[in-house]
Amino acid sequence: MYTLYGYPKTRSVRVAWALEELGLPFDFNLVDLKQGQHLSEEYKAISPASKIPALATPEGTLTESAAIVTFLAERHGMHEFIPEPGSFERAKYEEMMLFLTNELEQPIWNLAKHTFALPKEQRLEQMRDVAVWEFKRVLPVFSSMLGDKEFVCGTMFTMADIIAGHILAWAKGSKLDITLDGKIDNVAAYAQRILGREAYERAWRKEMSYLPE
Repeated sequence: MYTLYGYPKTRSVRVAWALEELGLPFDFNLVDLKQGQHLSEEYKAISPASKIPALATPEGTLTESAAIVTFLAERHGMHEFIPEPGSFERAKYEEMMLFLTNELEQPIWNLAKHTFALPKEQRLEQMRDVAVWEFKRVLPVFSSMLGDKEFVCGTMFTMADIIAGHILAWAKGSKLDITLDGKIDNVAAYAQRILGREAYERAWRKEMSYLPE
């Protein structure tokens, strides 16, 4: 039913994770970023922004990981993984999704851009320092929003947890301290809990299996 275009250790694992949580079969199409396949005209016809992930569905192609996982939950979640439309809980879900993608993720993405993603002539050393500063500034906000809840939206695991979990895994992989020198304790415990889910492990391993030897 679905074909996921992605590359290991990128945002495409969010979609693979969502598909695994939902128990949905899918094909994986490796877009080799190191070979520049995302810049090909063939892939631009799938994703005009030349970014991954992209999800091909029977009705068309979707991009933007937060939108994709929300679509999958609404289509297949059977009242799991996402609050009911029109409810206050759904508004809090949308609020969290926007915060995660617009605030918590952006410093990490800026750090990546100015470390390796942008052409060398466009990278700025100072931007990396700014990104670290921004992350340290926004992480306590996320910590406060999370509080002592099991999941970011309360007692139910939702697609917002997939986005949050991947962002925190990305932060740790970027050597960012998600405890802020021990000043925050709920975020690291949450990350360990979320990233320990079997569906995440399956998604991560499935994507890695497509890398050429």
